[in-house]
Amino acid sequence: MTPASLMHRKNFKVYTVVLTGGLLVGSLMGEIVARFLPAGVARDFFTTSVAGRFGPITLDLVAIGITLGPLTLHLNVLSLVGIALTAYLYRAFF
Repeated sequence: MTPASLMHRKNFKVYTVVLTGGLLVGSLMGEIVARFLPAGVARDFFTTSVAGRFGPITLDLVAIGITLGPLTLHLNVLSLVGIALTAYLYRAFF
């Protein structure tokens, strides 16, 4: 393998980890805001989400069959903030 392809694989792994970590951090922040912020426009703005659904995905092999899904992704403003925060922390420490 060439060094460029190894670098591409490393970047893909880093992006995947940052994206997943950011979504988890954003979800946690969304739950905290939903719990402690009083009802109103600000709470609605931060907790309203858009959902995307994928699947179900079926993998049928001769010996075994696997079905995954449906996988649902809920994206809100705090999820985007979580992704940005995770990316910033990654850049700051690595």
